[in-house]
Amino acid sequence: MTIRVVLADDQALIRAGFRALIETADDLEVVGEAGNGREAVDLVRATRADVVLMDIRMPEVDGLEATRRITADDSLAGVRVLVLTTFEMDENVLLALRAGASGFLTKGVDPAGLLDAIRTVAAGDVLLSPGATRTLITRYLNEPERSTSAPAAPSLDVLTDRERETLTLVGAGLSNEQIAARLFVSPLTAKTHVNRAMSKLGVRDRAQLVIVAYETGLVRPGDTPAAPAS
Repeated sequence: MTIRVVLADDQALIRAGFRALIETADDLEVVGEAGNGREAVDLVRATRADVVLMDIRMPEVDGLEATRRITADDSLAGVRVLVLTTFEMDENVLLALRAGASGFLTKGVDPAGLLDAIRTVAAGDVLLSPGATRTLITRYLNEPERSTSAPAAPSLDVLTDRERETLTLVGAGLSNEQIAARLFVSPLTAKTHVNRAMSKLGVRDRAQLVIVAYETGLVRPGDTPAAPAS
């Protein structure tokens, strides 16, 4: 099955470079290019792309607003947004994750890493740099104006003990395989716990689960997951 990709960046040279690279892969196809967020949203709706490589800083409609429009559209529920940024520590990356992006990459990513990232998010997984994400979330939570401008964190009371434990491990940056090893369950069972937590908390994907884990205090900056019992 071919993965259909839309490129959204206001620099034509960058789009051309990504197109040339992506089209070397037999399982990937560029179905459109956009120079701003409005064009990106229109292209996604027209082409039914699977993945959008989304720059944040674009004219007219930026990548943050374009991501919100895509993820808020129920008819585009299967579309994954992969944010491209010049700097890994860009605070806008966190805002993009909150808006529903499935992960982020720096524009200096190596060719193989870019292709693998597209395949990862197309498969429904999330591509995060745990260290950078934790730092960004810490900065966000420490913003003085956040208390009046940000939505309240969801309650964890809807989760079972095992789901709460799973959320803690997701917040610490562990994959389903690593969570399975920690909890002594199969990767499929770990994935089920993750999916149930997402459903109960009303979040779109794993990236937003990480944010919930921090917002609710379940995970705190500097925390590391405890080793499994022997």
